[in-house]
Amino acid sequence: MKNWKFVVKLIMVLTVFLLANLLFAFIAFHVTAWIYSWLDRHPHGFWQQLNTVIGVFVLFACTAAVIFLLGLKKQRNYWDTIVDAIGRIAKGDFSVKLDIKSDEDNDHFGQLISGINHMAVELGELERMRQEFISNVSHEIQSPLTSINGFAKALKNMNLSEEKRHHYLEIIEMESHRLSKISDNLLKLTSLESQHHPFEPKLYRLDKQIRNVVLSLEPNWLEKNIDMDIQLKNLSIMADEDLMNQVWMNLLSNSIKFTPHDGQICISMTSQQDLVTVVIADNGIGLTEEQQKHVFERFYKADQSRVAKNGGSGLGLSIVKKILDMHHGNITVQSKLAEHTTFTISLPLEGIK
Repeated sequence: MKNWKFVVKLIMVLTVFLLANLLFAFIAFHVTAWIYSWLDRHPHGFWQQLNTVIGVFVLFACTAAVIFLLGLKKQRNYWDTIVDAIGRIAKGDFSVKLDIKSDEDNDHFGQLISGINHMAVELGELERMRQEFISNVSHEIQSPLTSINGFAKALKNMNLSEEKRHHYLEIIEMESHRLSKISDNLLKLTSLESQHHPFEPKLYRLDKQIRNVVLSLEPNWLEKNIDMDIQLKNLSIMADEDLMNQVWMNLLSNSIKFTPHDGQICISMTSQQDLVTVVIADNGIGLTEEQQKHVFERFYKADQSRVAKNGGSGLGLSIVKKILDMHHGNITVQSKLAEHTTFTISLPLEGIK
């Protein structure tokens, strides 16, 4: 297709060139004839033809010079526009969009214009995400700080009963723990996204790791009398054990947190030719379809009241998603409000025995 376009353009250029030369020859012939008549001199046929050819070359050179100067001015305007756009982007104005028309597929200049426009859009999106991130962090930190400040002032009241004083201290302790958790999760997520976080895969038993996490959370699920149905097969995986431990800890903590008393959590594992799949299902409060779309986003909280009560930061599932991405894995969620939630985690079987 590109070759045909080139051939068509070449034919058009040659046609224009031929017609221009015919026009120049016509003009040169009549101009020289007028000059001969005005001077009342008629040179030999050879000199007459030579003068006509020279006239053609002069006309062609003058026309080419005019076209070149106009093109140079237009090109200079193009480059001035590009330099101005890059300068605006450097100053933080990402609304820049160059409307210079060019053939992006066949023209390097067009590719440059397209690249600058794309860069402006991407940088604008990054700036939007940065501002949203700062806003979310400020909001998350401000909430527990306000509680701590308010109850600390209340403790100054000498007429408080011992029961209220103890209750206020518990709230301050809970909010302090929440602040600490937000800070830890932010540091963890920032480290994971920096691409400098240690990543040390090794061969270990995946089923044992999940069972150990379940045991470490035993006080939480026993307190709510949750039935833990565990169906795991003996399976070893090549992965970063510490990072994957964080995945299971976050997912199971969430399931326990949002599963009611006397509820049930099922953990199962299957393996196929090229991957292992772990399913964590509970009969907890569930999620709407809209909530499922955003559940892996930073600071997203599907249930504000329940998360605030349990000290959540809205970063746990973002960390899970990032760790699984580092392992070339995947996580999906299926849920129905007030009925159940199921997380399905898939990991590639490279290195699994």
